[in-house]
Amino acid sequence: MQQNFDALIVGGGLVGQTLAIALAAHDLQVAVIERAVPDAHLAPEFDGRASAIASSTARMLRALGLGDMLDEQGCPIRAIRVTDGLSPRRLHFDSAEAEPTEPLGIMVENRTLRTNLLDRVRADARITLFAPADIVETVRSADRASVTLADGAVLRAPVILACDGRQSALRRDAGIRTARWQYDGTAIVTMLAHEKPHDHVASELFYPEGPFALLPMRDLPAMDGKPVRHRSALVWTIRSSDAAGVKALSARALAHEAEKRMGGFLGHLELIAPASSYPLGLHHAERYWAARLILVGDAAHGIHPIAGQGLNMGLRDVAALAEVLSSSARLGLDLGHPDVARRYERWRRADNFATAFATDSLARLFGVPGKAAHAIRSTGLAAVNRLPPLRRAFMKVARGESGDLPPLLRGELG
Repeated sequence: MQQNFDALIVGGGLVGQTLAIALAAHDLQVAVIERAVPDAHLAPEFDGRASAIASSTARMLRALGLGDMLDEQGCPIRAIRVTDGLSPRRLHFDSAEAEPTEPLGIMVENRTLRTNLLDRVRADARITLFAPADIVETVRSADRASVTLADGAVLRAPVILACDGRQSALRRDAGIRTARWQYDGTAIVTMLAHEKPHDHVASELFYPEGPFALLPMRDLPAMDGKPVRHRSALVWTIRSSDAAGVKALSARALAHEAEKRMGGFLGHLELIAPASSYPLGLHHAERYWAARLILVGDAAHGIHPIAGQGLNMGLRDVAALAEVLSSSARLGLDLGHPDVARRYERWRRADNFATAFATDSLARLFGVPGKAAHAIRSTGLAAVNRLPPLRRAFMKVARGESGDLPPLLRGELG
């Protein structure tokens, strides 16, 4: 009942599965332990969200063999328009100005991501998926880590990689503290069909209660007598006290409220998916590791969704950790040694902290009410828009291309 691996990944979500695929691509034998039934995560009602895959993380997914998914099921973001409410002054990012001239991002439904990742995990002989599986004991000793499953199986490896989310039990049990706070905000997430095409432009309108983001999705094909329908994902941040009332609105009423906040620039709207809600908060672990344990993705950090960077931060963790572990394995090093974990932490902590600080600052800046604040923000956006070098610098950060990039974020396996 005892099995040995190079690493044990606890948590089979988007980040955990991507990490498994990345490590397997570097010839490491890994186990993925997931307590839920994987196929249950593929149901539309499980997670109706869509994610913006930044250009650097899109390169990583292509290097891992998921390029067809991005091309056939994703929608490129070719421009991003940022305004303070319905102000005519705007900050406009265009992929034509970027170097290289790739899309600024690719919108993909989370269910699509899960489906393709799970197929790759199940097909790779270097990955063993234990799901559904409950962990009854975790041991991190001086020379080895192990987990015991409810069925009696004992899985051993030099290191455990915690991909078990914001409420990480592994992080808690290791005594790693987090700085955290909750925002007075709830994200309402749904999918809209609209009369006019989005032209691959993502729009982010900032209101004092929170950002209102429209993210371009692939058109729905003509079927059952209905013509082709344009659609966008909606992420609408409202005050927590208003969440119950907004969720109680009918589909027609919710679409009408969204149309008013957009100023009708996409024409008539129709809700084509159930609306779901998510409380908003920020957390950052004081350290990313403990004895034979490394935190990845939401187990290490979580941010406001204001710039769509949450999943991308986790995927950038994956790229750095895959490089650190694979290069250490080639040198014959102990993958659970503190020096290995410290190298990963040094590589990722600054970027994650800077992204968390930037998103938190934006949320607070645009949350200041009043005409004077609105005028100052609109003037500031217009001023940045007139400075191409500054605009390109912001685009580089948003695309995840600043700093020392691991090979996977350059589109290379290393």
